[in-house]
Amino acid sequence: MQQQDNKGLVTIIGGSGFIGTQLVQQMARKGYRIRVGVRRPDLAGHVRPLGAVGQIHPVQVNIRNYESVARAVNGARYVINLVGIGHESGKQRFRAVHTMGAANVAKAAAEAGVESFVQMSALGADANSESVYFRTKAMGEEEVLKAFPKAVIIRPSLVFGQDDTIFNRFGMIARLSPFMPVIHGQTKFQPVYVGDVAAAMVAAAEGRAKPGKVYELGGPEVETMKQLMQRVLHEAHRNKPLIPVPAPLAKFGAWFTQILPSPILTVDQVVQLGLDNVVSDAAIKDKRTLAGLDITGTPMSEVLPDYMWRFRKHGQFEHAEA
Repeated sequence: MQQQDNKGLVTIIGGSGFIGTQLVQQMARKGYRIRVGVRRPDLAGHVRPLGAVGQIHPVQVNIRNYESVARAVNGARYVINLVGIGHESGKQRFRAVHTMGAANVAKAAAEAGVESFVQMSALGADANSESVYFRTKAMGEEEVLKAFPKAVIIRPSLVFGQDDTIFNRFGMIARLSPFMPVIHGQTKFQPVYVGDVAAAMVAAAEGRAKPGKVYELGGPEVETMKQLMQRVLHEAHRNKPLIPVPAPLAKFGAWFTQILPSPILTVDQVVQLGLDNVVSDAAIKDKRTLAGLDITGTPMSEVLPDYMWRFRKHGQFEHAEA
């Protein structure tokens, strides 16, 4: 791939993760130079081969430290903040990362005079939500728009793809558990493909989204939690009973598991699972969706088989068995 420097520099904070690697790859293909801000640059070497030699450069950034953020965005044409956490641990608290961290990036981007700023949030962000995760995401949006009024906020529903934490986690449960636990089985979700989310963020950075607006991203299918569990079992070729788990019991169990370094479930996540997570009618009307960015949503059936085979009894060779 030939490197093109005329596109300018893009700083992607949190660009070494699941969504970040997709975004880095798409930006690299378009010819941008990319600075990837991460806490541990020594662990982000996998992003370098996503572009030409020297096109992608990981740098150290602690989103809670304004000076490190300011250094990372200096000289950038666009800035995109992807940093978020699924559970709290040590100094990584929801408010510190989702709210104050987002404020730091937006302020630094404004001071650096960048052309556009894109903030990753979450569908369901609400300052009055029962979920601390969703509350702090909404507070972060508010801080971002204060510091950078023309910023574009991206709110995706559940994001799926090769390295997701949603279907891979459910697939592991399908493989190891004698049954599939279903929490809040009637809650509705609108899973969106990671490649489509990355494409939306590229469009927003390049000025193809309405400045100062919140975009809600969902895929072409709306399914309940129970239906998603059935889909997981289908893709994993597992015949397990679906067992409803009452929310109070799920919270009780999560209270113990959330102290683990990588918890399967936290109390706050149980709360999140009880809240519908679909694109609003207002966003559809205002064209603040994938369609509004001229992106056609990718169905789950086109992607899940590519990686859910790993949870089948014989993996990718299951059908080769005599």
